[in-house]
Amino acid sequence: MINVLFAARPERWDTYEAPLRTAFAKAGLDVTLSTDLPPAEVDYIVYAPNGPVTDFSPYTRTKGVLSLWAGVEKIVGNATLTQPLTRMVDEGLAEGMVEWVTGHVLRYHLDMDQDICRQDSEWQVHIPPLARHRKVGILGLGELGTACARALTALNFDVAGWSRSPKSVDSIACHHGAEGLEAVLGQSEILVLLLPATPATENTLNAQTLAKLPKGARVVNPGRGELIDDDALLAALNTGHIAHATLDVFRIEPLPTDHPYWAQPNVTVTPHIASETRPGTAAKVIAENIRRGEAGEPFLYLVDRAAGY
Repeated sequence: MINVLFAARPERWDTYEAPLRTAFAKAGLDVTLSTDLPPAEVDYIVYAPNGPVTDFSPYTRTKGVLSLWAGVEKIVGNATLTQPLTRMVDEGLAEGMVEWVTGHVLRYHLDMDQDICRQDSEWQVHIPPLARHRKVGILGLGELGTACARALTALNFDVAGWSRSPKSVDSIACHHGAEGLEAVLGQSEILVLLLPATPATENTLNAQTLAKLPKGARVVNPGRGELIDDDALLAALNTGHIAHATLDVFRIEPLPTDHPYWAQPNVTVTPHIASETRPGTAAKVIAENIRRGEAGEPFLYLVDRAAGY
């Protein structure tokens, strides 16, 4: 019998219990799944950072902590966590991110707001360029960034990607390092941020890097709020150097009602909805990792604690 502790908010138990039990059965796993197990008897923890477990030291038998979140910045620094940690990469989460990013890139590319937000009756004709003539930059070429880059390339956008370390993705111009970042920023009419939140990526978009974007560029951030220096972005929006920003993630969530972004006319705020872990697909990933753990095989999506993702 494999003991699995579900350590997330109570409402998550209501949505995950049935999919997890189904996935365990299909994987041939004999599992006791519960929200309440003696720590010394737990083999795996299905974990969310806003759940009840913050001290991992009593879980002496635990073989893996399996996060339901793609981002792990809230846990990698936990000194009590000595067990292997995995992050969530599932097809439902990736599909949701691709759809959200593609939608907002197309919105900017086609200048949809000119007509959607029109309040007058003036007949104004605006013809956008073809996607092949629109340069899109993606900062972050992990699972989600790569999926978005491929989807945009399939629509004929001229896509360039950047990562801190070298990456190779078919049909994508991949850049890395300081020079690579400058090259991608310099050509990005639409910039998408999908980097993890680490000390090295904090304020990746700041006064200096925003200035390298072409005048009138648009910014889309479904990654992490910490990637942007908010004051610098607001200043660039006010001067018109950045034409518009769509922001889904913030340093403080929910975004405080008095935050300047709410009143900024060229900012679209969405409430951290770019993508959500889907119980049906996420449960399959959890079950596969437990199967791997029991078989002595490497975990999928193991977190590099030193790198922070």
